[in-house]
Amino acid sequence: MSRINTECAGTSRECYTSLGPVEPAPDERANFRGALFTYRDPMKAILLIDHGSRRDAANEMMDCMANLVQAMAGPGVVVRYAHMELAEPSIPAGVRQCVEAGATELIVFPYMLSPGKHSTGDIPRMVAEAASGYPSLDVRVTSAFGVHEKLAELILGRASVAIYNPINAEDAAHCWHSSRSTTACGDGCRCRPVDQSSRVSDQENVSSRTSDARVGI
Repeated sequence: MSRINTECAGTSRECYTSLGPVEPAPDERANFRGALFTYRDPMKAILLIDHGSRRDAANEMMDCMANLVQAMAGPGVVVRYAHMELAEPSIPAGVRQCVEAGATELIVFPYMLSPGKHSTGDIPRMVAEAASGYPSLDVRVTSAFGVHEKLAELILGRASVAIYNPINAEDAAHCWHSSRSTTACGDGCRCRPVDQSSRVSDQENVSSRTSDARVGI
């Protein structure tokens, strides 16, 4: 294995190749070097996006949350945050920060409770526009928080109420709506996989499915 120092996504890294002493032909050398020195190790980034607020504490909380997720995810994942409006960093700035940190795959998490207009329509659209300048970036948008047993545990904890009936992930994974409809709360239903996401290229279809959603943030 030979080691080559290069610049990957703006940061100095050591890229390893198994080419050893093999030397490309003169007419191939330029293309070979260009391909080598533009190579980037695959890296996933998570971009948390909330609405944005005129209240500083609400905006600064996203910095805290991003740092917490980063600490839990470890150094192999990039975690950043952005606001839809009213505050910085904006969505384009957040996407740019992820790319500059070396991201090749971007997972956008709408930091909102319900599958409303912002999380299902506005954020995917705005992210698609911001990511259009990075054609090699693989971008996905997850669903909002929705219904989840961890949120129920948090509610009970805030209310200082002991958990009478602990429910694990397997037992929680079904529709909890009174009608058991599985469609009443859209992408927020617990019957859906918690890791579901949509590529931003699917945004046109997502928008058409959610064009009647008028739920606020």
